Amino acid sequence: MNAPIKRFAPAAAIALLALACAPAQAAGDEPPVAETITFVVSTGFWEEPAEETGSEARRGYYKLIAVRQPDGTAEVHLQQIEATTEGPKIASSTALEEFSAMKPYVTDIRPENSSGITAQPGFFATVYLKTDPKATEPESWTVLIDDLGEIKVERATN
Repeated sequence: MNAPIKRFAPAAAIALLALACAPAQAAGDEPPVAETITFVVSTGFWEEPAEETGSEARRGYYKLIAVRQPDGTAEVHLQQIEATTEGPKIASSTALEEFSAMKPYVTDIRPENSSGITAQPGFFATVYLKTDPKATEPESWTVLIDDLGEIKVERATN
């Protein structure tokens, strides 16, 4: 007589799969990306000319980050990331007050283009958000940094 086939209960199978796929992380290690980070866009570039001291020019790219707050809304942070010989380094970081004042629910952030290549210094991204979580359609807001480093946050116009 054939032996009966043993089957795992679905919950047990899912638990085993989750354990098998879970990344190994030592106790006390910080995850590389916090759970509160919901969206990140890296795009554009910036340059600062060499100073009179003869040091090399500084250059890098921008990051726009949505960080979930305890109440479910988001703060939107803008960072300048400097490209150094040791690797990327945060040159500046600030919360964009225009978004903080709205207490938005950020649903997406998208760069101007996804190629990662821009011909001119600066940054352009669209932030999709809701100020009422029950709203059916998000609002579109743009974040623009021109070649002189001026930051503009405004409602997108189509």
